[in-house]
Amino acid sequence: MKFLSEYRHQREAENLYSLISVAANNLPLVSLMEVCGTHTMAIGRAGLRKRLPENVRLISGPGCPVCVTPDGYLDEAITLVEKEEVNLCTFGDMMRVPGSRGTLEQSQSKGNKVFVVYSPTEALELAGKTKGEVVFLAVGFETTAPAVAWVVKKASQEKIRNFSLLVGHKLIPPAMAALLEDARMKIDGFICPGHVSAIIGKQPYQFIAERYRRACVIAGFETLDIVQAILMLLQQLKEKRSAVEIQYSRCVQPEGNRKAWELIREVFSVVETEWRGLGIIPQSGLALNKKYAWLDARKRFSLSGISIRKREKCKCGEILKGLISPLECPLFGQKCTPSHPVGPCMVSSEGTCAAYYQYEVEVGDRHD
Repeated sequence: MKFLSEYRHQREAENLYSLISVAANNLPLVSLMEVCGTHTMAIGRAGLRKRLPENVRLISGPGCPVCVTPDGYLDEAITLVEKEEVNLCTFGDMMRVPGSRGTLEQSQSKGNKVFVVYSPTEALELAGKTKGEVVFLAVGFETTAPAVAWVVKKASQEKIRNFSLLVGHKLIPPAMAALLEDARMKIDGFICPGHVSAIIGKQPYQFIAERYRRACVIAGFETLDIVQAILMLLQQLKEKRSAVEIQYSRCVQPEGNRKAWELIREVFSVVETEWRGLGIIPQSGLALNKKYAWLDARKRFSLSGISIRKREKCKCGEILKGLISPLECPLFGQKCTPSHPVGPCMVSSEGTCAAYYQYEVEVGDRHD
């Protein structure tokens, strides 16, 4: 596997690795969690786990919005698309995610109307061109919520009556707290997602540092960004302090994007929601507020109370919590591969299992 030869700044990378070795010296085993699927992919691509000192361990958390979407949400979506009048619009990475009743891709193959879009605006435009109902699957973290909120306002202003949303948005900081409340978890610091933080800033992580005494560093997505963030976390641990620091200062301001955050607050209310593997977490989801409730697909189509059948052998839940690595799942690389995924962690391009399969497993050991 190639490492520094592919870096654009090899000398800087070597220097950072030397500093990491110094910072890690005399520390006990340190577990650092990235809560971003893009970071997970970048870490695997650069082979960072094999370049760090033996007492520095990187673990992947619930940073893939597709992966943490529970079966029940997918079951609701499939229930919707089976209605003759419904045109379902979704981002492409949701197509192959399995619910307890199959996938949207399978539903589409049966003749149901499922459309892949690249923005919620496309779904709204479709509603203007058809007499049928158009439902958009609004999935994602704080990063995608502002664009969805803008579409909600536009649909309301233009009184588009055949458009609604199945909202599944989630908020990252409450999930981080939920992980720390689990006695089985050992997390000494967090590599916080740069794109989420560009919206929310650093303040929403502050309680992680103050209440839970965990180090947090907001990191960018280049290899050097992540390596520098690891160094900053180790320096906090070495100095026995916990703070929220910004490595990704070229894109993240301490206050975040106030206009985007205000737009989210104008359209959504913060509610409890279910995360795959983590269960129901208070104050961790978004739902349309009273003003825009008429655009809520759950209310329009009476979706509450759909039963959920769990898949017992899939270990995505444990993997999303960082309790096990994909290599410890009995299905990984055997019955569960990118071509034939059993769980969402192998489906998404930002899923932990997909990252491990692509970058942590030798080509000869792959079964696709």
